Amino acid sequence: MATYTQRRHLKYSAAQLFDLVADVERYPEFVPWMITTRVHRRTDENLWTDLTVGTGPLRKCFSTVVALDRPHRIAISSHDPLFDRFEQQWTFKPASEGGTHVEYNVDFKFRSRMLQTLMELSFADRAAAIVSAYIYRARRLYGTPS
Repeated sequence: MATYTQRRHLKYSAAQLFDLVADVERYPEFVPWMITTRVHRRTDENLWTDLTVGTGPLRKCFSTVVALDRPHRIAISSHDPLFDRFEQQWTFKPASEGGTHVEYNVDFKFRSRMLQTLMELSFADRAAAIVSAYIYRARRLYGTPS
């Protein structure tokens, strides 16, 4: 199983960061290795999606359910046959000094041992690159914080 956590303090509001992460349809524009996204159904509390990720000829499609608790938390899970376990969580807590404390957690295990081994080799770097992509996207959407 691969797990990863990153904590950051960002000078954007919790609502801004929540909206950026919840905008699944835009992921192919800025999230590394995200090829396509499709939202099947949307309510105020949930999204049901299909995501295609990959690089070069290696591509995998899987379904997720996204629980939305605006502007505090986004929890993403998948019961797709590709995984034994897949969970991601973003939390957004307003900071007393301004801005937001953001925490990103991901925990997954592929059913394929080969795919799990390949992902674990560079997982921390990939997860850090994904978080960096969201931060860069926030700067593009909301400007550089003062």
